[in-house]
Amino acid sequence: MSSLSSRARWSVAVVAAFLGGLILASGFDWTRYGFAQAKPSTSQIQPLADASNAFVAIADHVTPAVVSISMEYRIDRSARPSLPRNIPPEMREFFDRFGDQGQLPPTTGGQGSGFIVSKDGYILTNNHVVTREDRRTPVDRVTVHLLDNRSFRAKVVGNDPTTDVAVLKIDARDLPVLPLGNDRNARVGEWVLAIGNPLGFDFTVTAGIISAKGRNLNGLNQSRYAIGDLIQTDAAINQGNSGGPLVNQRGEVIGMNSAIASPTGVNAGYGFAIPITLAKRVMDDIIKHGRARVPAIGVQITDATEDDAAVAGLKKISGVLVGGFAENGTPAEKAGIQAGDVIISADNEPVDRVAALQRIVRNHEPGDNIQVVVMRRGERKTFSVKLMEAPADRPARQLSDNNPDGSVSPSSNVVTNSELGVSLVPVTSAMAEQTKMQARHRGVRVTDVATFGAAYRKLFEDDVVFESLSPVQQAIRTPADLAKVVQAAKGGYVSLNVASQSPNGWQTRIVNIRLSE
Repeated sequence: MSSLSSRARWSVAVVAAFLGGLILASGFDWTRYGFAQAKPSTSQIQPLADASNAFVAIADHVTPAVVSISMEYRIDRSARPSLPRNIPPEMREFFDRFGDQGQLPPTTGGQGSGFIVSKDGYILTNNHVVTREDRRTPVDRVTVHLLDNRSFRAKVVGNDPTTDVAVLKIDARDLPVLPLGNDRNARVGEWVLAIGNPLGFDFTVTAGIISAKGRNLNGLNQSRYAIGDLIQTDAAINQGNSGGPLVNQRGEVIGMNSAIASPTGVNAGYGFAIPITLAKRVMDDIIKHGRARVPAIGVQITDATEDDAAVAGLKKISGVLVGGFAENGTPAEKAGIQAGDVIISADNEPVDRVAALQRIVRNHEPGDNIQVVVMRRGERKTFSVKLMEAPADRPARQLSDNNPDGSVSPSSNVVTNSELGVSLVPVTSAMAEQTKMQARHRGVRVTDVATFGAAYRKLFEDDVVFESLSPVQQAIRTPADLAKVVQAAKGGYVSLNVASQSPNGWQTRIVNIRLSE
């Protein structure tokens, strides 16, 4: 009993001590740091709440004007790949019956996005959303689906493969419209929202930042007048987002989602949008003229390299190298611009890379005059260039060693230039005729480039060197002509005019090569 009594007294004492300590702690306001009360203050979380509310408001405002686009077109069943010759007869009969019974779908299609830009039903989307595999031929049927569950057959008003812009029209009135902003004021690091219909999930909103501007996606399309001035974002963009809007913090469209960089075909961190100022200009042209009129100065250009800047006399590596002209008598050539010039300014705006020059030119119309400033071997020159309308691309035949009759041209006359690190052979009359090469381009063809030689990653197999600009200007017709030019350089720079085949025909470029001392 005494033991139980002492235990009871001990328990009472512990409870009393705990209660006393709690009272003492509350008197000193110690308990406010306890675990159960570790809650952030309203002032601490208010910025986060404001940002969240802003995203909600933008999504509510923008989404009703975003549309889902589905398209269909007929399949040419006669164009089906033929069956292998050695297929067993019973299998051939099966496949023939399979096709005859219509098991192969007569049509195919896809899905994309777009957004309404006028109350009477004009819609912006990507060219590749509403065209076939060639990116030029419109599909047979386009259907537009709105957030309120209405659907409309749409007419393709026009499309432009060079910018990947297309304009649709639906028969409707009083539609919700998205305001168009100015992408030139957008800054890297700003928050943006991407809205569209990715992977079959309609009207999806994702958030991210502008991660870069002026991006060039090689291979997005093969036109020589293709634009490479894209906005890069890490807002999630997937298949089906194409044609949807990229929206800034004010709910304004600054871009039209167009492509992703991904080895798998799904979002891997980066998407790309067409600047809205460019898309709007193309849209206005299509609506007014029935087609996109592409303004151009008629030059073939690349970003200037360190060697290009040195030859031009620039103190910093910047500008756009003129490699040649799109065709004879272009506005740039008539104005006095020459191959090898480095363009540093256009329309009173600095030009640091190809995307900048493309943006400046595309903000004008064919027939406008712009000032172009170039550096030419240490001299600054200014020209007034009247913009032309870019012609349609033309296919070209590929260069080969075969004569027109199918026989192979002899290669015993291959000459190696050790200073450049290339092997060369003269362009024969048969080669020139076969590929419709201009007479002035009939120089020497590169058959091999030595790894880590002076011309490594500057010249490539099947390039044709036809002119030297520096240290002496002269036509190159034989390997001996080129050897004399290299000797005259005395270990400095050689500037060569080079022609090469592309899907759009012969194109020229300037190659500046620094020789070993």
